[in-house]
Parts: sequence; C-alpha cells; structure tokens
Amino acid sequence: MKFLLSILLLFPAAAFSQNADFIILKKKDRTLQTYYSGSHISFTAKSGSYLNDVLINGIKDDTLYLQEFITRYALTTFGAYIIDTIGSYHYKYHYNNILAIGRKAKTNFNNRGSGAALLGGGIVLTVASGVVYLADRSKFSAPLLLASAGLGTLGYFWAKGKKNGGAMVIGKKYQLVYMNMSNTKTE
Repeated sequence: MKFLLSILLLFPAAAFSQNADFIILKKKDRTLQTYYSGSHISFTAKSGSYLNDVLINGIKDDTLYLQEFITRYALTTFGAYIIDTIGSYHYKYHYNNILAIGRKAKTNFNNRGSGAALLGGGIVLTVASGVVYLADRSKFSAPLLLASAGLGTLGYFWAKGKKNGGAMVIGKKYQLVYMNMSNTKTE
C-alpha cells in the first residue's frame, strides 16, 4: 500500500480555479492595499455615504458587490448581552464611485484654520512677553512666556495635521486600479 501511494504522488494532478477580479489601491506606483472577494472595505462614496467595514461578495465588470451586516445587542436569559446579526443590506458600487478609502472629514470645522489662529496667538504673546522683558523686567512673567510658546507650538502641529481625517482621497495621489482577470476578451 505504501508503494502504491508513493507512485501516485509522482503523477501530477491538474487543479483548476476560477480567476477573480480584484481592485488595487495605489499611491503613485506603489501598491498599498488589494481588495478582492471576501475582504472588507471602508469607503466614502461620491454621493457622500460612508460604508464602514463592508464585506466584498464579488468584483465583476468594474462593480463591487457589497454586503453590510446589521448587528444589535440582544439580551440573553442570563442577563448578559450578545451581539446578534438581524439582517444585511446588499449594495452595488462601480469602483469609480468611490471618493475616498476611509472616512472623509466633515467640512463644518476647519482644523487648519484653528491651528493657525492658535499659532498666531502664541507668536503674538511670545513677542509681547519679549517686549515686556526688555521694557520692564519686574513685570515679566516666565510662566506666561513658556505657556505662549507652548500654545504656538501646539497650534503649529495642529495646523499641520491631516486635513481629510485620515481618508485616502482618490485622485492625484491615490488611484484605484481595476484588474480584470477573466479569460474572455471584449472587443
């Protein structure tokens, strides 16, 4: 029996698999993420809707077939809570309708402007403390100088922060590339 098994292992067995389409997120020429059937994606659509951690059921003909699960906390007979799936939604999105991977920032508050205002105020207070130091050293306050320099530094880093809330906006910097793996050629 061992001899027969070892001879069977020498013969190659043909295995066939179905090619699946996938989508690549690129930054310039570097691949950042690959999305395929069975993986999860979070994105902001051009319509403004945000889909968080939805399952990709399939990618075919430039279209993502998505499934979002609806979960709720349910009370057990022992008084504990469990997470229960009560349903799901199915979506179809063309990959060109994706505006950003991740959540796009809300536009009702300007973080950069607030940081710049804090930076400007810190600079003005630091310069004013320097003038007070040169004019009358008895009224000079070192803690005020340190606080104003700290506020200016905080404003600088706040103004430098991410403007999109961490979202990778599709456009000049990031691209989505659809990879068609089907064997049929369309003319």
